[in-house]
Amino acid sequence: MGVMGGEEGIEEGRGSKEQEHFVLIHGIGGGGWCWYKIRCLMENSGYKVSCLDLKGAGIDQSDVDSILSFDDYNKPLMDFMSSLPDNEQVILVGHSAGGLSVTQACHKFANKIRLAVYVAATMLKFGFLTDQNLKQGAPDLSEFGDDVYKLGFGLGADKPPTSALVKKEYQRKIIYQLSPHEDSTLAEMLLRAGPVQALTSARFNNNEEEVEKVARVYIRTRHDNVIKAEQQEAMIKSWPPCTVYELDSDHSPFFSTPFLLFGFLVKAAAPFDVGCN
Repeated sequence: MGVMGGEEGIEEGRGSKEQEHFVLIHGIGGGGWCWYKIRCLMENSGYKVSCLDLKGAGIDQSDVDSILSFDDYNKPLMDFMSSLPDNEQVILVGHSAGGLSVTQACHKFANKIRLAVYVAATMLKFGFLTDQNLKQGAPDLSEFGDDVYKLGFGLGADKPPTSALVKKEYQRKIIYQLSPHEDSTLAEMLLRAGPVQALTSARFNNNEEEVEKVARVYIRTRHDNVIKAEQQEAMIKSWPPCTVYELDSDHSPFFSTPFLLFGFLVKAAAPFDVGCN
């Protein structure tokens, strides 16, 4: 695939368009590897790209059942943003639960973010503060049965689960039903359990003035079994972004519709394209 791991799980390529730096954030269980098609398209077009592994994901070797807070899980992105020069702005792109990571960065590093793009992602201004937020932004896979997840219990069998992974026999049906079989096979080999307790505990400071400084774009996925169309629409209505695009895609458009997703990302990032830039 042409993707090599860095010391801290950051995949980085440099092109001639140094002023446009895309930072791509995976969803639960994924890793920087899931963006390999988008990274190739972007680098071949001259953009700078960084694909991060959050804690316990991708090549990061942390024990996922020991990751109990969202701040701990999202630390790789926060460290990355801290390391950027004050005069550099990036375009943050989050997929699925990666939307929570992007939003936290918007609260803390608004001046370093030119645009936030949510791809079939959880887009909640202050995280999971209410049951309604949870209903809008968290997957409900109950239609596929009661035994979809392989769960981890890092705090003991009598405590709530600390990690979850969609079982291999369900992964293609739920996450990659419109994606090439090669990609769902790759994902089956690389997906890891995600820290569900850390994700559902995501709470962001009420820093509304800062977070509203960042222009946002939402990319909907029409045939999504994970963050369903009605959930995406509810989040868009609750916290309207500047622009909404739609893909005829499953939950993984970086596999199922990579050229169209790449086109939307470049279009969204173009100067003056986003209404509130």
